[in-house]
Amino acid sequence: MKEEARKPLGRGQRWIPHPLLTLLLIGIWILLQNSFSVAHLLLGIALGIIFPLMTASFWPDRPNVHNYGKALAYFVMVVGDIVVANIEVARLILFAKVADLHTCWVRVPLELTSPEAITLFAGTITMTPGTVSCDLSADGRSLLVHCLNEPDPEAAVQRMKSRYEARLMEIFT
Repeated sequence: MKEEARKPLGRGQRWIPHPLLTLLLIGIWILLQNSFSVAHLLLGIALGIIFPLMTASFWPDRPNVHNYGKALAYFVMVVGDIVVANIEVARLILFAKVADLHTCWVRVPLELTSPEAITLFAGTITMTPGTVSCDLSADGRSLLVHCLNEPDPEAAVQRMKSRYEARLMEIFT
């Protein structure tokens, strides 16, 4: 067991083991309510504290995020990519002939080693319309991805690695 894991938790960490997750849950709860009230805020705070406490044992080691600025830039970039990809997929669905689509399966070799970073990478690929991450190899060293329309599979792999994986490497390592 790591030396850090044996240290007693500080007072703030005991009640809020994952502060960013707590804030995210509160924000999502308020947004899901579609209106703001003190009752919704209090319930959001309660849920934001209770859920991380209940799941804290599933997170023995926190993900090591080295640069929150780059993480925010990554989030903004991915949201932009999702918008652009949605337009592209809508264009394909509405106007392209099925025979003209170049669907393919690609294997993306991974340099990421953190389970959280790999999950974020796979989720990013899946959230971007036109691609779906389907399987992680047993050794965790490659990801199987389906592309809706990709004439050059190698270019798709390099694009995913340079656009997403390289940035996640900067954030998590």
